[in-house]
Amino acid sequence: MIADLDTLLIALYVELSDRIIPSLGKGRRRLGRPPEVNDAELACLAVAQVLLRFDDERHWLRAAPARVGHLFPRLLGQSEYNERLKAAAALMEAALRWLADQTPGSAEMLRLMDATPIPCGQSKITAKRSGLFSYAGYGYCPSHSRWYWGSKLMLIVTCDGTVTGFGLANPKLAGEREQAQQMLEHQPANRPCPGTAVVTDKGFAGEDFEEFFTAPGLGLTLIRPARKDEKEPRYFPNWLRQRVEAIIWTLKNQLGLERHGGRVPAGLWARVVQRLLALNAAIWHNWAIGAPVKRSLIAYDH
Repeated sequence: MIADLDTLLIALYVELSDRIIPSLGKGRRRLGRPPEVNDAELACLAVAQVLLRFDDERHWLRAAPARVGHLFPRLLGQSEYNERLKAAAALMEAALRWLADQTPGSAEMLRLMDATPIPCGQSKITAKRSGLFSYAGYGYCPSHSRWYWGSKLMLIVTCDGTVTGFGLANPKLAGEREQAQQMLEHQPANRPCPGTAVVTDKGFAGEDFEEFFTAPGLGLTLIRPARKDEKEPRYFPNWLRQRVEAIIWTLKNQLGLERHGGRVPAGLWARVVQRLLALNAAIWHNWAIGAPVKRSLIAYDH
């Protein structure tokens, strides 16, 4: 295989049709005419949209016939694409987790964990009248020294950038530690294997949090930098912190995570999962073809 968008989409379509969708047990049992665009094609179209940097669905569907029309002769209208995309969130989540399990980097006993804000609006009127009210809230981003209104995305990734765990939370209702505990305790799919070392920043400091990590149910090792008020030195690999920040930058800049355009909870979740699937699909394909840089998206953005 070679590193281009067509090859990636074909490989992903085969994986979805032959392995991922059958493993979910979701055969078509509905009456009537089958859809012109099946679920595997829809997920591939969603990945192509993100990799080609079309943040707006209207512009994407206008450009899709010229960009990927030779692979997908049947396309959807904007409203149908929007509704189908929200309905396919569970499939895209299952697909990105499946691809993560098939990626060699997920076998490593090392994970990077960090949270990043997902802005959902700028004005006070949006915060009061948005369909995301109560799902989004005001939070502070120390990296940019600014307040934002939106959600906070917690990520657990491998060193090559593969997303193995994630979750959204209202930053006004849950801090980073509370969100991480909720995600690891109540969502087993996000838990790394026992014995895994998890690298975080000093925002995850605290005796209770460290005891939670080392509890028999998780059995994880927390690696974080020492705070200023701690006298005992801690060895901390700063280059791994730079790695997780680079992974988040890839999601936000190249894959348009901050330009998601979600206005209701289902739309926000689908668009976040859509971008995480695109990242995992590119890394999975780069492993399959032996590309030297696993997180490189250059071959797929044109």
